[in-house]
Amino acid sequence: MTTWTPQSWRAFPIQQQPHYDDQALLSSVEQQLHKYPPLVFAQETRDLFSQLGQVAEGKAFLLQGGDCAESFSDFNAPKIRDTFKVLLQMAVVLTFAGGCPVVKVARMAGQYAKPRSSDLETIAGVSLPSYRGDIVNSFEFTAEARKPDPNRLMTAYHHSAATLNLLRAFAQGGLADLHQVSRWNLGFVDANPLKGRYQDVAQRIQEALRFMEICGITAENSPSIRETSLYTSHEALLLNYEEALTRRDSLTGEWYDCSAHMVWIGERTRQLDHAHIEFFRGIKNPVGVKVGPGMDEVDLLRLIDALNPDNIPGRLTLITRMGADKLAEKLPALVRRVEREGRKVVWSSDPMHGNTVKASNDYKTRDFEAILREIRYFFAVHQAEGTHAGGIHLEMTGDNVTECTGGAYGLSENDLSKRYTTQCDPRLNSDQVLELAFLIADTLRAVRK
Repeated sequence: MTTWTPQSWRAFPIQQQPHYDDQALLSSVEQQLHKYPPLVFAQETRDLFSQLGQVAEGKAFLLQGGDCAESFSDFNAPKIRDTFKVLLQMAVVLTFAGGCPVVKVARMAGQYAKPRSSDLETIAGVSLPSYRGDIVNSFEFTAEARKPDPNRLMTAYHHSAATLNLLRAFAQGGLADLHQVSRWNLGFVDANPLKGRYQDVAQRIQEALRFMEICGITAENSPSIRETSLYTSHEALLLNYEEALTRRDSLTGEWYDCSAHMVWIGERTRQLDHAHIEFFRGIKNPVGVKVGPGMDEVDLLRLIDALNPDNIPGRLTLITRMGADKLAEKLPALVRRVEREGRKVVWSSDPMHGNTVKASNDYKTRDFEAILREIRYFFAVHQAEGTHAGGIHLEMTGDNVTECTGGAYGLSENDLSKRYTTQCDPRLNSDQVLELAFLIADTLRAVRK
């Protein structure tokens, strides 16, 4: 194994990278980014590491969610606020249901790069470079827009910094007050077609808050009532960007990728002898890796040992993305082998990617029932194996989009065109996300017992 440095990944093969025509400009941008302040701090990252260690031990639950791909054009305070709000609403329901802390990690402030299945996209006989996220090129289908531009790395940095600034203000400035979040949930329940199904949980949360107030535990005297911790994450696809924001911690001397608190490797870039594994093995952040239905037991153990050789709880999150029709068959053997070998990992379910289909009107979509079914299978497998179903990982938004079918409001394929705004994959809207939280509440409660 080579000696690790933040640059050592450059000697390895790498997948899913854009081709920049102006290499001198790219190098200049990387050097500028290297001089910029970190986006997150090592101690924050260590705090998340510790909390994920609790998840690995079955003492907490991970909620990770946010946009499929953040967009420069949709960068605004209301959008950031609404996604923050719906994450908190989910967290309150799951905390109450599971009787354990919920670790909140947003796919925000850096989720600007996307892997693609092909280098080229062809429309009406014209082929252009695929859209790889706003950090690389633009969504518009023109030759100029699709040209990878190094300056977009700088724009992504500044947008991420502003997003983080606002998220910290929301988390500490009163928007996270449990009483507010509970009132939002009551409003959701009252307006939902399946009101009776969720009313009991929502009302019991209200009663618990009233009891706490009677006991003298209020937002005025208890910061934990009005404040929260929210961490950020993204798929660390562009390693030149990640390297430029990697810093040596002055207290410990260890290297941290300061672009986010947690970063993960996608299904397409987790080759053991490639650049992403090389880069990830040296940073001290908690890291994740996507695990699809093609993963076998031996390769998974090799992957775990490469990324978490010291077997530290909280270091590695395995994010399963298999599809509702495959998970029940594929996951048990992997869970059983990892448990038998004594590896300490967080198991989290991404029920989105394996359930993507093309509707009859050519819109890419996901069905709410398939998403819910995969989550329930995920819980059932871990319950059968005596292991911990550690978390869920969702592509979602606080906006009222129509990108995924199903849910209480019965969105159909005919509804997709009404508010289909994603630039990559379909996301659950705010109502669907909260409905999902209430529906899995009983499952989480039963598993916790």
